[in-house]
Amino acid sequence: MKDGHPKNEVHEEILVKYWLEKSGESLESAISEHENGRLSPAVRSVYYACFYALSALLLKEGKIFKKHSAVRGAMHHEFVKPGKIDESLGRFYDKIFDSRQRGDYKPMVTFEPEQVEGFIQQAKGFVKEMEKLITQSTG
Repeated sequence: MKDGHPKNEVHEEILVKYWLEKSGESLESAISEHENGRLSPAVRSVYYACFYALSALLLKEGKIFKKHSAVRGAMHHEFVKPGKIDESLGRFYDKIFDSRQRGDYKPMVTFEPEQVEGFIQQAKGFVKEMEKLITQSTG
């Protein structure tokens, strides 16, 4: 039971699939934005691709959070610290989290095309790792 309610596995599966679809859409958006020279929106989309994939994994583990910072903390507590995912993925998530924050809320922040291309490539690996962990937790 979670929050006093029996776990609804069908509902959970639908939501996990939904978040993974959103992750894929965000990754496609990041690629398109990058190709069209819109680098801040590309960084935002990279972040959301990772956020949605991580949220799907956390949901699969029975964990739901309302704040982005709580999702970030849960990733480190639940997956990086116990060694379920490599520390480099945790560092990447931290970097893209901070980059998205700076790009959205700080004036005069710019990104280089090569930097954003690197973010996109790392995000592809991050999302694949989240998908792999979701599949493994299915059992």
